[in-house]
Amino acid sequence: MTKLRDLHKQFMKNAAYRKEYDALEGEFSLMAEVAKARTRAGLSQAQLAKRMKTTQSTIARLESGRGRPSTRTLDRFAKATGHRLKISFEPVKGESATARPSSPRKRGPGATRRRAS
Repeated sequence: MTKLRDLHKQFMKNAAYRKEYDALEGEFSLMAEVAKARTRAGLSQAQLAKRMKTTQSTIARLESGRGRPSTRTLDRFAKATGHRLKISFEPVKGESATARPSSPRKRGPGATRRRAS
């Protein structure tokens, strides 16, 4: 019988598969951190659910990555496990750090809009 780990290793040789897998890195990372935080707190899913005033199945979904939790949910999770929520932005590999940021156009009295031709 072929193991999932072996299939994954084989599939990672495919550029399209690797690109899609890498695109999910953030979600995989979040799921792992959520599970680690609960384990560090020494809580079962049921105990954590009780602290968060939710259900055990909600905690299971959060840890499995089925759905995208809101920052409010993540903050409640952090407090219930004795952690502090910290969100950061990291540069994407291969992206230019000197890309010109877009700036919002100022609109004020007398400003005119461009018309599409």
